[in-house]
Amino acid sequence: MYPREIVESMKEELTDNGFQELLNADEVDSQLGKAGTTLVVVNSVCGCAAGMARPGVLMAVANNNGKKPDYLTTSFAGFDIEAINKLREHLLPYPPSSPAIALFKDGKLVHMIERHQIEGRPAQLIAHNLIAAFEEYC
Repeated sequence: MYPREIVESMKEELTDNGFQELLNADEVDSQLGKAGTTLVVVNSVCGCAAGMARPGVLMAVANNNGKKPDYLTTSFAGFDIEAINKLREHLLPYPPSSPAIALFKDGKLVHMIERHQIEGRPAQLIAHNLIAAFEEYC
């Protein structure tokens, strides 16, 4: 488990922009049981989370030209252990991946971006991928 002082600013990059933290299994199940669309960012300490995933997600939700998920949520791999373990059950058949970005509609996983689709890609490309998913599902 990562020390709080390491992850706090990485968490705040999303929570300061309207993302609600999912900190335990009950919160994950409760959120994913809601009607509507929920974006879940599996946050991470890695460079691809800092340089690509978080900026790409923030660009996508700041897009003023289209639809947005009803709920913006996040959980931190290697820190919010209980929540991440429960979330990974909902992400099957995808293997564990951090960072990762998932879109759920009425509790069903409808769009997934795994780490291998984040690494080495510019944040703008991730944002465009998410915006297209928002247009389709939100």
